Amino acid sequence: MSAHDQLLVVIDPVARRSDGESVRIAKDVLCGGSEAKICLPEGPEEFARALARRGSRRPVVIGDDRALLRAVSLLYRDRWLGDGALSLIPVGPAVELAHSLGVPQGPVAAARAVLDGVVRRLDLLVDESDGVVVGDLTIPASPVPAGAGTVWGACRHLARSLVRPAPVPAARIHRQRLRVEADGLVLADLNREVEGVTVRTAGGRAEVVIQPGGSREPLTAKALTVTVSGPDFRYRADTQVTGPVRTRTWTLRPGAWGLTLPYQPPP
Repeated sequence: MSAHDQLLVVIDPVARRSDGESVRIAKDVLCGGSEAKICLPEGPEEFARALARRGSRRPVVIGDDRALLRAVSLLYRDRWLGDGALSLIPVGPAVELAHSLGVPQGPVAAARAVLDGVVRRLDLLVDESDGVVVGDLTIPASPVPAGAGTVWGACRHLARSLVRPAPVPAARIHRQRLRVEADGLVLADLNREVEGVTVRTAGGRAEVVIQPGGSREPLTAKALTVTVSGPDFRYRADTQVTGPVRTRTWTLRPGAWGLTLPYQPPP
């Protein structure tokens, strides 16, 4: 059996608690088609140690978007993603990012893609401290619902849905004075307020969208490097809220990581 067929399957604890049946099905499919070493970490530190000890095995994560982002961050900092590829079987309370990247829904389809799929190289946004962004980042950071991304949070959400909801006040637009630069070109400066900034990967460039204050049209640009600075601000990178910070620079790394996805025959 070749090294390509030897897998390191890391099963995130949230996936095990939230949907043990899907975990079992995915594990059965993987073990039936490859030589798989199964790891059952109980927390982030054990998760990191399992990936660090992968050897020549291909890493496969069974978990949700948070587990995916944790794995990408760890493997990027290990400088392994440039040559290797990660596989994912989405199981857990939040898997929208995984599906948006092309990972199939359902444990059987996702596990078959691990065994029979091909590696697709994807872009990555990386900041000065090696923080990574797989999907997109937004400023200001939208609030995180209490308990979001956890089984307990899902239970509380269900409980709230069984009683009459309290009136929700209208959202207040939070404007900030930010300086936004794309490859050195100033798109917004501190003399005017902005309602929001979004940065995402888009075909080998970072796409920047700035929503100015008032009813003005959004400003858009594409660049390899984006710098945001100004008074203390928070930002959301995928599911992680960071800050307050006064400046941050993100650099696009084209094709920086590989994800195993289903084979798509040419048209």
